[in-house]
Amino acid sequence: MPYFRVKDLVPTEQLPGIERRAVWLKGVMLTFFSFAPGAVVPEHAHPNEQITLVTKGAIAFTVGRETRVLRAGEGVSIPPGIRHSVTVLDESTEAIDGWSPPREDYKTTADQRASSGPPPAA
Repeated sequence: MPYFRVKDLVPTEQLPGIERRAVWLKGVMLTFFSFAPGAVVPEHAHPNEQITLVTKGAIAFTVGRETRVLRAGEGVSIPPGIRHSVTVLDESTEAIDGWSPPREDYKTTADQRASSGPPPAA
């Protein structure tokens, strides 16, 4: 089914204070993250291209040696292999990540790719 609701995607605990929901096709993936205040994503790199958009709250996002505070409506594009990390500031925060190719480690049997209900009204 091509339709989904974020709230119907099964959550996965990414790290303490970080919840992830995912939807994907063969060549692209979106992940929807909810972060508790103070949550941390340690420095890491991966072979996937990543685009992050903050939709609520604020995070300190470090790419390489540069750190910027990103708030709702702001984002970052990260090429493959570039080290980066995140520290959530003092409020609940939400972000959407786009991935290419999809992250195989984010595909779990708990994740769902379609809503269990009817599509949202237009």
